[in-house]
Amino acid sequence: MTKEEQNANNEQVPHSGEPEANVSGSAAAAEPLTVEDILSAAQSEEAAAAENTAAADDAAPGGSATAGTGEGEAEAADGAAPGGSAHPDPLQDAANPYLEDLRRITAEYANYRKRTAETAELERQRAVAKVVTPLLAVLDDLDRAAAHGDLVEGTAFAAIAQKLRGSLEKLGLEAYGEAGEEFDPQLHEAIAQVPVPGTEQATVLDVVERGYKLGEVELRPAKVAVAVAADG
Repeated sequence: MTKEEQNANNEQVPHSGEPEANVSGSAAAAEPLTVEDILSAAQSEEAAAAENTAAADDAAPGGSATAGTGEGEAEAADGAAPGGSAHPDPLQDAANPYLEDLRRITAEYANYRKRTAETAELERQRAVAKVVTPLLAVLDDLDRAAAHGDLVEGTAFAAIAQKLRGSLEKLGLEAYGEAGEEFDPQLHEAIAQVPVPGTEQATVLDVVERGYKLGEVELRPAKVAVAVAADG
């Protein structure tokens, strides 16, 4: 064997400890990855994930029903919008034969409620009047005591009289009948007529007992002396 053949054999046989990967030369070496390879691999993974999600949505029970429900709601909203003719308001339809009856019944019911409220208030006033009427004699005595100077301000008797009048006024009691006002037979009861020179119209000369009313309920008229025109 020549020296050249021995050198050739030594180049072909790998040394011990060296990897055999170099035997195939440059054909067996791994090719380096480029940016385009990485991007194409990432896009492939995203496309696969999107396809899996779409498939899961299609397989769900309410997948397509949700879209249908949305379309139905949109159609219902369009029908309920102003100007829609799906369900017209019967109260706005002038040709409705029951519309006039409805208005008449509504007006009658409103009048009924008003009359009922007025009647209830009148009955309440009458009930209170039955309780207050016996106390009018006490108020007459207080007026006479005040006229004689027995209700001195600051005394216990004057304080009691003031509280009694205040309590009755809170219940709605009103007194009327003052000297000098025009005589009204609807409100005054003339127990005496006194000729007064220069009198042209009958007026209240003196109040014997004051009149009282409670709301719309008249408890008693005022008893008064009336000044009339003198003869001659």
